Amino acid sequence: MLTLVKPTDELVEAADRDGWFSPERRAALLAVLRLLAARGYTFVTATPATHARVVKRPTRRVASNLRDVLGWSLPFERDLLDTEMFDALDAAGMLAEVENGRLAALLRVSAVEGTLFLHSAYPTTDHDSVFLGPDSYRFAQWIAARLLPSAHRILDYGAGAGVGGIVAARETREPHLTLADINPKALFLASINAEFAGIDHGTVHAQQPRDVPGHYDLIVTHPPFMIDGGQRAYRDGGDLYGARLSLEWVLQAIDLLAPGGRLILHTGVSIVGGRDVLLDALRERLPATGLGMEYRELDPDIFSEDLDQLGYVDVERIAAVGLVIRRMDEPE
Repeated sequence: MLTLVKPTDELVEAADRDGWFSPERRAALLAVLRLLAARGYTFVTATPATHARVVKRPTRRVASNLRDVLGWSLPFERDLLDTEMFDALDAAGMLAEVENGRLAALLRVSAVEGTLFLHSAYPTTDHDSVFLGPDSYRFAQWIAARLLPSAHRILDYGAGAGVGGIVAARETREPHLTLADINPKALFLASINAEFAGIDHGTVHAQQPRDVPGHYDLIVTHPPFMIDGGQRAYRDGGDLYGARLSLEWVLQAIDLLAPGGRLILHTGVSIVGGRDVLLDALRERLPATGLGMEYRELDPDIFSEDLDQLGYVDVERIAAVGLVIRRMDEPE
């Protein structure tokens, strides 16, 4: 079953006047992924800070190969790409003219766990950017280590490019994946990524987990966790030093778990005065019975450059953490 997201607000409707969500563009974007796969394309996305440093180098101002175009988001001359690749990107609406008659790609393509993903070009400054980065790779690895192989009904809430749900679905038997997100552009790209990966799936436009219907054997989620002055949906985690969405998504998602179901979360948390603010909040607010919890610090220090921002004045470090919650009820 494939359920396409429909435009639901003025921003999306404005984008769709250019055919952003058209079936023709969907087919063309899918064709780009298949062409790239046939050519053995691969790219690993770095943090925005690393990306910025790399593209400032004098030798990296203009693209010299396909990875520079679709990975590093560098401008390029028309004759850099062969006709087949250029025509495929052009048909998918992925090209825009920039300075000096050069072109640039409007989307990136990255490889995670053996499959390709469309996501937003660098820099991801728009409110509806579709983000994929180093967190996505840790998320995929955490899911692979903790997933429920027997899961049939899988929900990826806050799906973004769909990395978590697609990785989970590829490792389970006869899955049906539901991709849910507040951002229709994310759902559009995630759905294409899922189709490319051969995953049976549907999409739900949702403001919060409780808006998603049904119950699930496995829920994977990677909430935004930064303090973001621009309040970008893919990045801003709210108060509690950026941990508010992580807390609220867990508390809502556990009500969507089927008996015996499992929630797998990857996020970042602020360490304040030596204490993990998310772990403290979970211990205070999770139900005392019926759930089992595993919580692990996966990387002690990420996004250190953001500690210079005003909101982090009390924060010692930002850590990447993984959480697994198991509903202890036995399946019927």
